[in-house]
Amino acid sequence: MSTGDDPGRRDTNASVVLDVGGMLRASEQNVVSSRLGRRPGVLAIEVNPVAQTATVTYDPARTSVAELRGWVIECGYHCAGQSVPSHICDPMEEPGPPERPPREAMGHGGHEGMSMAAMVADMRNRFLVALVFSIPILIWSPIGTEVLHVNAPVPFGLRQDVWALLLSLPVIFYSSWIFFDGAVRALRNRTLDMMVLVAVAVGSGWLYSLIVTLTGGGEVFYEAATVLAAFVLLGHWFEMRARGGANDAVRALLDLAPPKALVLRDGAPVEIPSAEVAVGDLLLVRPGAKIAVDGTVEEGESEVDESMVTGESLPVHKAPGSAAIGATINKDGTLRVRATKVGADTALAQIVKLVQEAQNSKAPGQRLADRAAFWLVFVALVGGALTLAVWLLAGDRPFSAAILFAITVVVITCPDALGLATPTAIMVGTGLGARRGVLFKNAIALETSAHVQTVVMDKTGTLTKGEPEVTDVIAHGVDESEMLRLVAAVERESEHPLAQAIVRHADARGVGAVRAARFENVPGHGAVARVDGRRVLVGNRRLMEREGIDLGPLAARRDELAATGRTAVIAAIDGRAAGLVAMADAPRENSAAAVAALHDLGVEVVMLTGDNRATAERIAERLGIDTVIAEVLPGDKAAKVAELQRTGRKVAMVGDGVNDAPALARADLGVAIGAGTDVAIETADLVLMRSDPLDVPVALRIGRGTYRKMRQNLGWAIGYNAVALPIAAGVFEPSFGLVLRPEIAALSMSGSSLIVALNALALKRLRLPSS
Repeated sequence: MSTGDDPGRRDTNASVVLDVGGMLRASEQNVVSSRLGRRPGVLAIEVNPVAQTATVTYDPARTSVAELRGWVIECGYHCAGQSVPSHICDPMEEPGPPERPPREAMGHGGHEGMSMAAMVADMRNRFLVALVFSIPILIWSPIGTEVLHVNAPVPFGLRQDVWALLLSLPVIFYSSWIFFDGAVRALRNRTLDMMVLVAVAVGSGWLYSLIVTLTGGGEVFYEAATVLAAFVLLGHWFEMRARGGANDAVRALLDLAPPKALVLRDGAPVEIPSAEVAVGDLLLVRPGAKIAVDGTVEEGESEVDESMVTGESLPVHKAPGSAAIGATINKDGTLRVRATKVGADTALAQIVKLVQEAQNSKAPGQRLADRAAFWLVFVALVGGALTLAVWLLAGDRPFSAAILFAITVVVITCPDALGLATPTAIMVGTGLGARRGVLFKNAIALETSAHVQTVVMDKTGTLTKGEPEVTDVIAHGVDESEMLRLVAAVERESEHPLAQAIVRHADARGVGAVRAARFENVPGHGAVARVDGRRVLVGNRRLMEREGIDLGPLAARRDELAATGRTAVIAAIDGRAAGLVAMADAPRENSAAAVAALHDLGVEVVMLTGDNRATAERIAERLGIDTVIAEVLPGDKAAKVAELQRTGRKVAMVGDGVNDAPALARADLGVAIGAGTDVAIETADLVLMRSDPLDVPVALRIGRGTYRKMRQNLGWAIGYNAVALPIAAGVFEPSFGLVLRPEIAALSMSGSSLIVALNALALKRLRLPSS
């Protein structure tokens, strides 16, 4: 949406992610887009009702964050300013062209301050109230007496319509109030959405009945208004449950960042908020502590766990000159790190920004649905007005009959079956997936999974276990079992993942355990100890060079192993090279079956990894993967996904690390392995709780089956409206006496919804791949 962008000023434009809380339905994004899009200085706006945020590109010379915030509040939603963490920057700060990292959004508009879970619970309560009061209204209505043949006396001797009026009050003034509030909000901002249609259908039916009741009684249809409200609320509840929790991704990311940092001031450590760390500050990072910001190691050596950011399982050795990433965990040594990037410039903050941008970029895909909803509301309102006018102009019917026809048109056009067609299929599909540990987070994920043509899979932790296993043991001048026994004795004293893999392999071989003495850990090199009176070295080539040990023929064997993507640990006994223990990341048991099942679906499989090409191709050949994209930096994974998307294919990304989060969000479908990081799980559209790659084709089959049911249900709902609308308008009344009363319209809508539900239940017969 543009407001006269000057091409000569593009470089001065600013982009900001605003907190927009309280959007209950996806169509409500039109309210914010419509209002802000007409304001001076606003160049483009993308609203994401799932993340409860809006990305706004604007000219800072013509408007500001404060003005943008005020305009959002005028729409009736909550806005604190930028969607940013308070420990990184002020929400009201004016950003430069780069966006600031976001945080979780808040709620408003009748749900101010509510979490998404609380909003879902509130919608459920509104539905239950509408359901409870609609049942007795229906029993004592003409449908109850004439169709259901219930002849119960009206309580307290009241007239039937008065009793129905009293029962309808909680439904109208509690359950349905969100429709009226939303309709007023939409109309004030000069747009139409589903709230307007529901408000008109429920409100007009109830008001007409109220007037009839207050003027002496007659034909009323409170049951049509209340049953309609109950069904629409049920659809709201289903929709919100489907998308609930999706806006937790940013919060999970920000939980990684430490709120405090130790900064050396005059040689003494001082604890300050991470937000106050400045470029050039020297940080003291003790063992077990998180590194607060990005920087360069100036003093000390240690192993740093970067898995939460890079997704790789092995700790990375840090020494003076090494780059340090904020939010990673220092394992065993003390480091002094000079801050080079702080606040919104850190790697973690940039990942957050990429996630937010990718999430908001999905909103345009909803434009077609939003336009359809707008025109559906328009058609319903115009159809009702035309029906009223035609019957009044005919002159042979009283006003009450004419308004009855008009309201029936609005009621019958109100898409309760249309609104339930998707949620009912979604609920069955998500239930089917949940039994296999496949968790879809929203309706878009289910629909998107049906169209996936390419699946991109991260290697470490997704296709592989993310932990090393011994593949080769090569002895030189010594018995293999004896060499492995001595090496394992040294490695039992270490907590390094490679050491633990060797110990597991030795135990599995039953070589016998022996205790090492005088153990010495050599950071970044390996370890030295005495075992049975023999001096044993276990480590890398640097350790052997330090000790002056010639590898001899083992050097060539080590290079061969490295060329095939294996990591070789060198062993030396009493000053002589004794052998190699080669290790590699082990594929998951079902990885090959998962790739085969994806091929059966006609889906291309791509491996995306930061590992070297030799390692990646070894795994890919073993699993039958089509394409390998190796040696990709963490920040470039999203770009690689975007390149695949530009070929016109629908792309799913499967990953488990923080470094996968931008790619998961950028992909058409983000799939997280359940054993991965919380950030990957929260960012993804789909979570595989069993960490089984075979569940990827399971998810796609469920998506395709669900989408098929959604299309069938939508076809039924549209066809039903197409047939019922002329009957509701009274087109066949003069010739055939065929009249559709509002209560019959409500009942027929219930029948339509039942057909939709039964069709969705047939999805349970879907056949899924199994291991």
